[in-house]
Amino acid sequence: MDANVSEITRRKWDKAAANFDLMAGNGPEKRWAPFKQEFFSAMDGKVLFLAVGTGLDIPFFPENRDIVGIDISPKMLEKARPRAEAYRGNFEMRVCDVHDLDYPDGHFDKVFTSCTFCSVPDPVRGLESLRRVLRPSGELHMFEHTGSRYFPFSLMMNLMTPLAKKFGPEMNRPTVDNVKRAGFEVDVVRHVYLDVVKTIHAHSPAAG
Repeated sequence: MDANVSEITRRKWDKAAANFDLMAGNGPEKRWAPFKQEFFSAMDGKVLFLAVGTGLDIPFFPENRDIVGIDISPKMLEKARPRAEAYRGNFEMRVCDVHDLDYPDGHFDKVFTSCTFCSVPDPVRGLESLRRVLRPSGELHMFEHTGSRYFPFSLMMNLMTPLAKKFGPEMNRPTVDNVKRAGFEVDVVRHVYLDVVKTIHAHSPAAG
């Protein structure tokens, strides 16, 4: 990833960190809490979680897991630290750009994302990077909001995206298609709210 793009992204989320809990911690997190608790229950083995943000998802993680959580924003991780320290298990946090992961090939058993790939600057490259650090047949689990196929939601998201992406997410990403383009095999897609909020479950192809 171009260093300038990475720095712009880092600054954007550093700036958002101060008020992120106020924006996301009440309505959205409370609404999706039951779905996320079930979603994260599949965590086991060596887990990579992208992106930690201020740690709002951490209370939904099952206990006694081995998790590495990364985020491009140091200020987000500062805000997340109390939640990370309260986690009953092994939870390591690192500042890291998903486009340039410094882990060896096949290092993780599972990768989890939560409302992340609406904001990754180059989503296919980011997903390819995740596939590299997953073991063969390793699992990708995504809780994401995406673009919609249905009117008027599709029109609304297309109109909102130019403004929204300046401050946070893009609203109309074709994330399921991007997962396939990155070389994953999609197992199941479940709609949580219309076709906008969904879980995507995929795996890295087996070796050979």
